[in-house]
Amino acid sequence: MNVALLCIGLLGALCIGMGIAVSMNRIRQKQGAGCPSDPKDQLHKYIRAHANTVEFAPVLMVLMYILSQSQMSAWVLWSIILVTVSRFVLVAGLIFPRTMSRPNPLRQIGAMGTYVFGLALCIAVLMLA
Repeated sequence: MNVALLCIGLLGALCIGMGIAVSMNRIRQKQGAGCPSDPKDQLHKYIRAHANTVEFAPVLMVLMYILSQSQMSAWVLWSIILVTVSRFVLVAGLIFPRTMSRPNPLRQIGAMGTYVFGLALCIAVLMLA
């Protein structure tokens, strides 16, 4: 099994799944465009989670693909896995709490994991250059 390609597929599914979730919430709330700015509003939370996913996932997917084309060390493989898990944890931290106005552990862990393990992937690609 190619773990990097599996993680790329999972991140792609997260992007598409969040897009579907936004559309379903728009239908449910009869909100064709925009969204309330209330951090407790479900549509607002889904839109922010989708936007954040789309901001990070494509870059991570490209890094993972580049790294999958060569022999990976264990730390690179674990960074790929952990950055993918971090993205899912971050989305959960945006959607599930009652409000986005206060920090929560899921959101903080997801963000920190994205930064730490995302930078590790950048370093791994630079080491290939």
